Amino acid sequence: MTPHSAPALPVASRLRGFGSSIFAEMTELAVRTGAINLGQGFPDTDGPAALLAAARAAIDAGHNQYPPANGVAELREAVAADREIRYGTSYDPGGEVLITTGATCAIAAAFLALCDAGDEVIAFDPCYDSYSASISMAGGLLRPVPLRAEGDRFAFDPDELAAAITPRTRLLLLNTPHNPTGKVFTRAELEVIAACCHEHDLIAITDEVHEHLVYDGRTAQSLAALPGMRDRTLAISGAGKTFSVTGWKVGWACGPRRLIRAVQTAHQFLTFNSGTPFQVALAAALHDHGSWTTRLRQSLQEQRDLLADGLRRAGFAVYQAEGTYFLQADVRPWGYDDGVALCRDLPERAGVVAIPSVVFYQGADPPRNLVRFAFCKRTTVLTRAVRALQAAAG
Repeated sequence: MTPHSAPALPVASRLRGFGSSIFAEMTELAVRTGAINLGQGFPDTDGPAALLAAARAAIDAGHNQYPPANGVAELREAVAADREIRYGTSYDPGGEVLITTGATCAIAAAFLALCDAGDEVIAFDPCYDSYSASISMAGGLLRPVPLRAEGDRFAFDPDELAAAITPRTRLLLLNTPHNPTGKVFTRAELEVIAACCHEHDLIAITDEVHEHLVYDGRTAQSLAALPGMRDRTLAISGAGKTFSVTGWKVGWACGPRRLIRAVQTAHQFLTFNSGTPFQVALAAALHDHGSWTTRLRQSLQEQRDLLADGLRRAGFAVYQAEGTYFLQADVRPWGYDDGVALCRDLPERAGVVAIPSVVFYQGADPPRNLVRFAFCKRTTVLTRAVRALQAAAG
């Protein structure tokens, strides 16, 4: 080493490959070019005014110190009540509900708590990018089961799911509604997944953060509500997507006492807990969110339809977004085989940013022709975006 050179960054081997992401690159492109950012999945409007006022009131009332390690009691009670009303799953807020620093932290804590070195985790591919990093940090191995395009939606092959399970498989991770495809798993699909969990004695971890964002008359279902699954499922969700407050980072996990105790053991050494005034504010909101979530769902469905129609008019082939903030589009009609190449050209060519879907895949030979657009933006923003895309398409 020369006298003025710095040592190489000592990144542990389990984190190599998880450096700066395509999200950072696309965001930088958006900033540099002034492009409309439809890549990142956060809304550009605030949540309910009453909820925001409740958070300010909680700060003024002095709820500014550490919450209990398992979260504010009122919020745990509200989460338990909400799950029972909507899914029929009963949880004791005293030991079967854990409030976390966002759902992503809950998922990471679950892997750290439940996954030993060499254990395998089944996940449907493509999948949210934090999953593979969290599994790797826990010393586990992600085993992807592909979601393949069938018509205008995505589905999995039950035989491929069965074939992915080995004697080392310990956990199955299910994200529904699904990011990035926008898929909502059907009851029949959940029954296949539940049968695999029973047959192979697997613990299921469910990421349900988009549970209220389902469209066209659909309703989200929880794997935990299927017969025999409540006591082998850790159901994870949060407030960010439900109330359009993604920056608050308040999530929760519900499950049998033995699983919650394990996850809390890991979570307390990651963040202990956080967001006391936000937890206080959310406790009341979660008891009475029906009108808000109904309006949000209707608004997002309209925004989805606006963007999907605009993309089709611009020449893209568009897949059905059954839920979430996202829809998938095939770039080949634009003369590209590679979504990465299109996404790098799109800010200059059309003034719009998207995310290449290949970055979400973990398996071999992923499809490279898909990109993900986010429609959780104001109608005026989406209108400008689709007009720009249509103009660029010629």
